Amino acid sequence: MPRPRLGRRTRVALKSIQRRLEAYYGLERTPDVTEFAAAAPTGEREQLLVRESPDAVELALIVPGDSPRAGANDTWLQLVEGVSHFVYVAERVRTELPTTQLELELQAEIDKFVLLGLEPGKDDASVRRLHEHLYEHGHFLDPRGSEAGERYRLANDLAARLSARLLGRHAHDARALLRRFYRAGQTDKIALATAA
Repeated sequence: MPRPRLGRRTRVALKSIQRRLEAYYGLERTPDVTEFAAAAPTGEREQLLVRESPDAVELALIVPGDSPRAGANDTWLQLVEGVSHFVYVAERVRTELPTTQLELELQAEIDKFVLLGLEPGKDDASVRRLHEHLYEHGHFLDPRGSEAGERYRLANDLAARLSARLLGRHAHDARALLRRFYRAGQTDKIALATAA
């Protein structure tokens, strides 16, 4: 059964998120995410579907069909997470590097902070409140002790630690660290996030 088409506001939001992530991390342009995206049935959350064969990687991004508002609301954060996953996998395919589910979730948690907290003109107090909102008051759908639940909790913890290191840093220094983090493999990402 075909999925519902995305609304105009959702397509615009997806493209904007994609271009902002590509610009922030200095990436080559990835394929237009809207060509791979479809609306989720009511009540379903975002998901990136990946099918790999010896000569291709196929992607499909399923996102909430609600009309998004930019900010720390659930629909917009799901769009950021989905686009983050899409761009990260596309970049890893382009550079012929492997990736793991933990890397995808960790990068998405960082990307939420980047897009909401590292915009020019943000004051320290609002960035600290955002940090608390994203990393201390999150709700996990998967139960503690399950494989997915533990992966999401670890990604959240590592993202909280890395983004806390960015608080009060000069924008140029933060971007340099985050670009290095983006290109690192899982072991190096964990080391960067847990460094003192």
